[in-house]
This record gives sequence, C-alpha cells and structure tokens, in this order.
Amino acid sequence: MFSHMEDWNPDRKKKVSHLAIGIAIACFYILDFALNALQASLRNLLLDLTPAEQLATGNAWHGRMTHAGNIVGYTLGSQDLDKWPILKPFGKGQFRKVCLLTFVILSITVAITCLTQHEVAKERSANSEGGFRDVINNITKAITKLPKPIRRVCIVQIFAFIGWFPFLFYATVWMGEVMAYEIGGEPTVADATRAGELALLLSSIVSVVVGTVLPYLAQRDTRLLSKGDDDEDEDEEISRIRAMVRSWKAEAARMGRPLHLPAMPFMLRNIWTGGLLLFGLLMMSTFFVSTVVQATVVIALVGISWAIACWVPFAIIMEFLKEVDAAASAPPVAPQSYATRRGTHGRVASSPAIWRGMQDPRNSERTPLLRRQSLRLDYEAETGEIPTPMAGGTVLGIHNLAIVLPQFIIALVATAIFRIVDSSADSDPNNVYYGKTGVSWVLRFGGLSALIGAAFSRAVAPTRTEKEMRRRLAEMKETEESS
Repeated sequence: MFSHMEDWNPDRKKKVSHLAIGIAIACFYILDFALNALQASLRNLLLDLTPAEQLATGNAWHGRMTHAGNIVGYTLGSQDLDKWPILKPFGKGQFRKVCLLTFVILSITVAITCLTQHEVAKERSANSEGGFRDVINNITKAITKLPKPIRRVCIVQIFAFIGWFPFLFYATVWMGEVMAYEIGGEPTVADATRAGELALLLSSIVSVVVGTVLPYLAQRDTRLLSKGDDDEDEDEEISRIRAMVRSWKAEAARMGRPLHLPAMPFMLRNIWTGGLLLFGLLMMSTFFVSTVVQATVVIALVGISWAIACWVPFAIIMEFLKEVDAAASAPPVAPQSYATRRGTHGRVASSPAIWRGMQDPRNSERTPLLRRQSLRLDYEAETGEIPTPMAGGTVLGIHNLAIVLPQFIIALVATAIFRIVDSSADSDPNNVYYGKTGVSWVLRFGGLSALIGAAFSRAVAPTRTEKEMRRRLAEMKETEESS
C-alpha cells in the first residue's frame, strides 16, 4: 500500500536512482578490494613457487593468461547473452549475465589453483603473535625500510599507472568522442560502445601476440646462467668459464667456423622503458586522431605497452626480492675483502664504477669469495644498505598499493580537467560525446606521466641474474681475446 502511495511522490525516482548509484559505488569498491587481494595473492604464489632465473618466464606466462582472459571477457561482452538459452532463467540485462559468467569462470579457476598448487608456510617468528597489530607493524616496517631497488620500481609504477588508468577508464568514451567528431553529430551509445569494445578486443589480441613473442627476446641463454652452486668461489667460476670458452673455441676450429659466444638478451629495464615511451607517444598522438579507424589503431597499439606492463615490472620486483633474500642469507664478509677482491671482477663487473678504489693491485694476497658472499658485497656496494629479508607478500602488497594509488589521483585530475574543458564547451548539455574533448586531455595527461615514468625507469638497476650474465659474458669475451 505504501509502495503504491509512494508512486505519487515526484521525488521517488530520484531517491531510487541515488540509492542505486550508492549501492553500485559500494559494490564497486568491495569488488575492487577483492580483485586486488586475489591478484596480489596470485603474484605472491608465483614468487614463492618459481626459481629466480625463471621469474621473467613465469610472469610472461601470467601476462599471457591475463590477456587471453581479456579476449574472453570482451568476446562475452560483444555477444547478445539474452539469446543464450542457459542464461534465460537469470532475467534480462547484458551486464548481469556477463557478471554471472565471469563469477563462474573465476570460481572454477581459483578452485583449480588452490587444489593443485602447494606452498610451504614460513615459520612465524617467536615475537610474532599473528594479530592485526603485527600485520600493521610489518607493513609499516616494510614501507619505511623498503630496499632501494624495489622502491624505485614502485615510484615508476606510480607514474606509469597515472598514465594507464585514464586509458583503462575512458578508452571507450574517447572512441565515442572521436566518432562524434568524425560524423559531426551525436552517435548512439550502443554504436560508440561497440566501436570501443572492438578496439579493446584488438588491443587484447595484440597483447597476447606481443606477450608471447617479446619474452623470447629477453630469454636467458643457459650458458650465461649460473650452475646453481652458491658455494662455488669466484676463482672456480672463472676457471670453469675459461675452460668452457676454450672448449667452444677448439670445437669451432675443428668444425671450421668462427666462435659465436652467447648474446645478452634484452634487459627487462630497457623493455619497460620502451613500453612506457611507446604508450606516452600513443597518448600524445590523440592530438592528431580524427577518425574511428585511427583511434582503433592507437588503442590496438597500446596492447604492446600493456603486455609489457603486465610482465616486466612484476618480473623485476620478484627478482629483486629473491636477490635481497639471497644477499641477506649470505654470510657476512670481512671489510678487507673489498680490498683483496680479484682485479678481474673489477674489470668485468656490471657497474665498474662501484669497484673503483676498492682494489689494491699491490696486494698479492686475496681471499676468493663464494658466489653468495660476492652477492652480499655487490648488494651492499650498489645500494649502500645492509640486506634484510623481506616478506614477499608484504612487498608485493606495497607494490600493488603503488599501482592502486594513482586511481585516486586520476579521479581528482580528471574531474578538474572535465570541469575546465567540457563545462565551457558550446554544445547541447544532453550530448554524451559530441562537442566534448575532456577525455582526450585526460589521456594526454596520462601520456605525459608515462613519459616521466620512462625517465625514472632508467634508475632501476639490472636484476641479479642480468648482472651475473653480463659479468660472465665479459669474462668469456676476455678469454676469447686473450687466447
């Protein structure tokens, strides 16, 4: 009865609309929280189960599966799910049925992961009670004492995702604005959405292709990798490398062909910088885009940078975590080891300036260091910090925070840009796309931030594996030249 009386209230529709919007916003943040927790847990599981030298490959596969999932999602969104007989009992509405299908798929895949993967729980420290206070203390300690290499990755991620969120949020809307400019009028929301979804589908396909091909350019040659013996000292490793090169040279001479040493793959840092530069330039190209075809090409090419963004930074930060743990677990080295360290290593070290002044050629006595001791020395010399073991899940959570924080920054910046640009536009206020350019300016702001992130990415150090590969390759080249 009261419901019938309420129909006479002219404010009823407004109240219902406001309530629906409030529920949708609350559910969005709950969903965002749950998905971030799931993503962080999956990355941490990958970190725990994967050896350091395979982390780049593992994260590449993680990215490929993510892009494949995007293709499935965009394909479902483009289908008329109201015509699917199996979904008719759940009512009408495309969005409702897409959410239902993704819920089923997510439940099945998470269940498979939980049932098939087994991780070893770390022992809890004697002073830890496992309560909420301990969790807060661990997070605070991790933030304040975050290792310098990981801190630099997080700084780059902040600028990178200030660039990424405008694209992720507004790519479809931007397509509608470009379509309105091309036809000289207001397009239907359905046409603009379909054009945007098609472009995003093409972007996901590009991401899958790039995510499959690009990791092979960064694939590590096994001849440059360590043999897994951290108790091998520097002299033993150098002798082994020299003997290996001599055997390769003898084999090449016997076969009558020149010696081909292993080649260094593309370094992860350089790939990341290239991806950010490409993304920034694509966002700046919005100044010149005037047709739907051009906009589709731009969005599709963004798939290259997105494939890199889903792979490289996670591989770098996980390798850094392994590096910190390995350095922290290595036995401390006497201070005189800096001065007595082998001169050859100063010549082929990945950062030669670090060792300048540390060597004394007049000193004929030296103590060969184990590989794990050498790792500790390298870490302390390059960062100026004492390595401290870090909880991988906590560090990945902080890294995830660096990714999420730009959402709030972009919400404020985009609001200001829309107010300045679109509110002054001389167009019909009922138009969604026609006469609007605010989204283009938000994308350009994101592109500028990505270019700043590309500059900061040059401060990210090579990973431990890359440094050791570069050092071994330098030793191989020196052996080839001397023999």
